[in-house]
Amino acid sequence: MAIVFDMWSMVGWPLLEGEHLASYGGCMVDVASSRNRLQVDERRAQLLQLGLELFAERTYDDISIDEIARAAGISKGLLYHYFPGKRAFYLAALREAARQLLGEAVVDHEPGRASIEQMRQGMDAYLAFVEKRSVPYAFLLRGDVGGDSEVRAVVEETRRAFFERILEGVGEPDNQRLRIAVRGFVGFVEAASLEWIERKHMTRQELSAMLVEICVSTIAIALGRPRE
Repeated sequence: MAIVFDMWSMVGWPLLEGEHLASYGGCMVDVASSRNRLQVDERRAQLLQLGLELFAERTYDDISIDEIARAAGISKGLLYHYFPGKRAFYLAALREAARQLLGEAVVDHEPGRASIEQMRQGMDAYLAFVEKRSVPYAFLLRGDVGGDSEVRAVVEETRRAFFERILEGVGEPDNQRLRIAVRGFVGFVEAASLEWIERKHMTRQELSAMLVEICVSTIAIALGRPRE
C-alpha cells in the first residue's frame, strides 16, 4: 500500500504517531517525527482512508489486525485506541464510504418537481463520485463479512437513501408500482456502475445519459404514463 503513504505525503498530511520507522510497500516513513501533530479525528480519518484502500482490494478475512497496524505505521495498541477490533474498523470504513457517496451525489430539488435536467445533474454527480472514488464505492457495494447484519444494514441504508431521493423527486412515494420499479432501478445503477469502473467501455457522459433514459422510462411505465 505504498499508494497510501504517497497520497498522505502529497496532500501534506502527517502520518500517525508511532515508535519506529514504518516500511510498507517499499516506502520508509519516519512515523515518530509526527507525534502529537494530529488531532484524534484527523488520525481516525487517516485510518479510515487506509481501511477503504485495504478492504477494497482484499477480503475481510485476508487482512489481519497486525497488517492494518503495520500499514498505518502504528502499534496494535494504538489502533485499538481508535477501534476496538478489526470488525469495528471494517464497519467504520464501510460507513465512511457510504457517507462520502451520499454527501457528494446530491442535487437540490423541490419535492415532486424533479426535472429531467435535475435527474441528469444527479446522475452525473453520482457517477462523478464513482469515477473519482472508485475504491470506496466498490468497497461499499461489495462489502461483506460472512453475512454480517451490520454490514448489510450499512449497504441497505445507502441504497434506501437514494431510493427515497428518487421517490421524493417524482412526488409519489406511496405508489407501490413506482416503489418496486425505483428499487429495481437503484440496483441496476449499482451493477452498471461497478461494471463501468472495471471496464470503462463508455464515457461517464454516455453512461449518465443512458441511465437517465432508463430512469425516465422506468418511472413512466410504473406510473402508466407516456414519456414526456
